Amino acid sequence: MDVKDIRELLAEYEIKFIRLAFCDISGRQKNIAIMADELEHAVTHGVSFDASAIKGFLNINESDLLLFPDLDTFSVLPWRPSDRGVARFYCYITYPDRRPFEGDGRYLLSEIERKSGKSGYSFLVGPECEFYLFQTDEKGLPTLVPFDEAGYFDMAPLDRGENVRREICFALENMGLKPERSHHEHGPGQNEIDFRCSSPLKAADDLMTFKTAVKAIAQQHGLFASFLPKPFPDESGSGLHINLSLYENGENLFSKKDAKASSFMAGILRRMREISSFSNPLVSSYERLGQFEAPSTISWSHQNRSTLVRIPYAEGHDCRMEVRSPDPAANPYLLISLLLSAGFEGVADRLEPEPEAAGDMLSSPLSERLPQSLSEAVDETRKSSFVHRVIPERIVEGYLNDRACEADEYERCGKDHDYLIRRYFRFI
Repeated sequence: MDVKDIRELLAEYEIKFIRLAFCDISGRQKNIAIMADELEHAVTHGVSFDASAIKGFLNINESDLLLFPDLDTFSVLPWRPSDRGVARFYCYITYPDRRPFEGDGRYLLSEIERKSGKSGYSFLVGPECEFYLFQTDEKGLPTLVPFDEAGYFDMAPLDRGENVRREICFALENMGLKPERSHHEHGPGQNEIDFRCSSPLKAADDLMTFKTAVKAIAQQHGLFASFLPKPFPDESGSGLHINLSLYENGENLFSKKDAKASSFMAGILRRMREISSFSNPLVSSYERLGQFEAPSTISWSHQNRSTLVRIPYAEGHDCRMEVRSPDPAANPYLLISLLLSAGFEGVADRLEPEPEAAGDMLSSPLSERLPQSLSEAVDETRKSSFVHRVIPERIVEGYLNDRACEADEYERCGKDHDYLIRRYFRFI
C-alpha cells in the first residue's frame, strides 16, 4: 500500500484515530495514538517517543527514537466504535538519523527473511497459542476463578467459551487473519484458536494481533484473558507451538522429505538450550515444561507430543515441523528470528538429527534436557556465541539482565507460585 491507498481506507472506514504499535524487547506490545490526519507526517518524518521509558531500549542520555508505520499492516480495530473508528499500524523503529534501532525485533526478523529470500529460501510460520479465560470481580479486575470447568474438546454447556471464541474469530477475520479452528483445551477455562500460517514477519505480527484481540473481546464479555504460561500449578500450562515449513525455490522441503529439512530441524534442536531464555522468558515458563505434554528434553518424533519437535501427519504444503517448548510470553520477533537462524545454521553445517525418540519423553533420562529454570536458561544464553551472532548485543544484554533480575527475585521469594501470580498475572 501507499499513502494514497491508506487515505482512501481511512475515509471509507471513517477512521479518526491511528495506533502506532511496536513491541518492547520482552514481547509486550506498546503503542501511541495519533489523529488520522497526522498519518502522512508520520510516514514522512516518523513519530518520536521517549525510548528511555521503555525498559531495555535506551537510557536518559539518548532517549529519542522514531516510529515509522508499516503501511502494509493497516487494520481497523473491530472492537472499537465504528463511529470515529480506530486503525492500527505496526511500526519500524529508528534513531533520529533514520538508522534502524537495534532493539527493533520487527526489523531484525524482516532482515532475516529478506536475506533468506535472496538465497532462494522462504518459510511459512504458524503459531498455535493457548490462553485462559478468567472471571472478573465487581470492579472488573481479574480473579483466579476460571470461566468454566470444561476439558479438552468439551462442548457447551461445560464449555462456556464458545461464544467468546466465535467473536474472536470474527474479529480476526475483520483484521485480515484467517482463523482455521478453535476449541476448548485441557485446563479449566483454557482455549485455543489457530490461524493460517504466513511469512515469518506477518506471522509474528499476526500473533501480536491475536493476543490483542483475545484480550479485548474477553474484556467485552466481562472476562480476563491470560497468556501466563502456568496460571495453575496442577493444571495444563499454555504453550505457543511454532509450526515451520522450509521452502527452496517454491518447494516445501518437508513434503519432499529433503535432507535440508532434516538439517534445518537438527539445527533448531542443537540450539534450543541456548535460546530457551527467549522461548520461555518467565520464571513461570519452567513450571510448565515437563508436564501435560510440554517437553522437557531435546528430542523429536513424528507422533509423540512430549518431544520438543514433532513432525505432524500432513500432506503437501501442510508438511512441517512443530516446535513445542515455547510459551505465549515470548517475544515472537526475536523467537522466530532465532529459530530460523538456528535452522539455517543446521542446513549450512549439513547436520543430521539424532534418531527419533521413542516412549514418553517427559521423564526420559536418555536425552539432553531443556533448562529447568530461568536462571539456568539465562546462563546458557550468556555463553552462547550463536545468540550473540543473531541478536544485537544491545538487546541481548538488556534482555538477559532483566530475566536474571526476575529469576533472582523469585529465588528470594522462596519459589512461591503465588509470587508468580502477583508478578505476572495482570500483564501477560
